[in-house]
Amino acid sequence: MEILKSLLPFVILIIIMYFLVFRPQQQETKKRKEMIDSLKKGDKIITAGGLIVDVYKVEEKYLSVKINEDTIVKLTKEAVARKYENEI
Repeated sequence: MEILKSLLPFVILIIIMYFLVFRPQQQETKKRKEMIDSLKKGDKIITAGGLIVDVYKVEEKYLSVKINEDTIVKLTKEAVARKYENEI
């Protein structure tokens, strides 16, 4: 019984950490994965390097993106920061 009383604050702290840190991080990761999986040809994205590019082709692990009319490059899906929604 004494052990339970001494462990109770640690258990409460772990529960608080789960709901304040781990769970929101898991939800954010899930939203990001869904956003990347929903990308299709013609979408505009912002890369981790800050480039605004058009998705040209979606592959399993890569995206072919158009930087300008003449330049198409391959980009890993992990390098996608977010979808561009006319933020300017």
